[in-house]
Amino acid sequence: MNAPWKSGLPGNRDAFAAYICDDAALDVMRPVVIEMGWQPEKCNKGGLRNAVQSLSVSASPAILVVDLSESGDPLNDINALAEVCEPGTVVIAIGQVNDVRLYRDLLASGIHDYLLKPLNAQAVHDALNGALAVFTAPKAGDGDTVKRHISTAVVGTRGGVGASTLATSLSWIFSDHHHAPTALLDLDVHFGTGALALDLEPGRGLTDAIDNPSRIDGLFIERAMIRANDNLSILSAEAPISQPLMTDGSAFVQLEEEFRQAFEMTVIDLPRNMLINFPHLLADVNLVLLTCELTLASARDTIRILSWLKTNAAHAHPMIVANKVQPNATEISKSDFEASIERKVDFVIPYDIKAASNAAKLGQVFIEANKSSKATAGIKQIAERVMGASEDDLAAVSDEKRSLLGGFDLKGLLAKKNKTEAEPAE
Repeated sequence: MNAPWKSGLPGNRDAFAAYICDDAALDVMRPVVIEMGWQPEKCNKGGLRNAVQSLSVSASPAILVVDLSESGDPLNDINALAEVCEPGTVVIAIGQVNDVRLYRDLLASGIHDYLLKPLNAQAVHDALNGALAVFTAPKAGDGDTVKRHISTAVVGTRGGVGASTLATSLSWIFSDHHHAPTALLDLDVHFGTGALALDLEPGRGLTDAIDNPSRIDGLFIERAMIRANDNLSILSAEAPISQPLMTDGSAFVQLEEEFRQAFEMTVIDLPRNMLINFPHLLADVNLVLLTCELTLASARDTIRILSWLKTNAAHAHPMIVANKVQPNATEISKSDFEASIERKVDFVIPYDIKAASNAAKLGQVFIEANKSSKATAGIKQIAERVMGASEDDLAAVSDEKRSLLGGFDLKGLLAKKNKTEAEPAE
């Protein structure tokens, strides 16, 4: 995922490091590095092999200089470097082979520049300035206006209500149908299905983020996220169930911050236990899609979560999504459900077991595998509502919903309404 750079060098990583084979080149390099304002200790003895070994266990710097003098096959060795070097790092190679074909091949492989030995201080200075310009130059689309970003959390009132299916489908619609750069964060760390629904391997990105929250930055996002299509990137996990989740939640907050910089839409598949354990996850969430079924247990838990949201995330606008609804086969009617939770259901998605099975067999998200399904039509309506929401709309609706969620006020209004309806007309 090529997340856009912030202006300037990344703050959470070293600005510069060099791995040089001989003392003569080091003697030329160090004074220039000091002049650039960097630490001369970042100039290490040892060439490309030493760089690969070091970067396999530590974060790569923003600007990396590697010496290829001792390399028998520079192009293959550069590919080995790419395996451990985080995307976005600007690499300057040093060598003693004066070959135009090698120079072109190195540039094609992603190297920013190639310097010949013996090194010249001015050439080194110019190369480092050129590398620095990659980060400081304005990017396309950068401007004074704040980029619009909508963060949506999908929460299931109970297990099996289809919250993950809704999260993956919405992410796909935002990215594929609306061409909006979208991040899907699956926070079911042990049993998440976000990547599985798209027939992808989840990778170690999310577990690495939890273990090392200080490493989370734009480059980490590029490296850790799995791309599902041109505009959709997923951060998911299948952590060993023998390892309990050990985190204070700071990694999740940092991830959300990076998502705001790199994407237009964020969808968080948020298990209800994570909602309770890490309430700060909703600090910057605009919408909460509370996914439920028309059952007594789901009605009870909808009431409890709505109350929790009112206390802990009053800024987030809740939408009630009744999923897997079967006409004349529900445990309680829609009207009774709405009376119980004291508010309207915003969206109703019909139950379609054949469509769900078809999506699983094809390894596709629900809405992509079942384009003509009535359930797909319902999910698209939700996506249109979310995509059409502006920040002013969200704030206004959120204020309205907060007043509607005041239990005593609503009960009073219902009582007055029932009394009026019960009185005979004069």
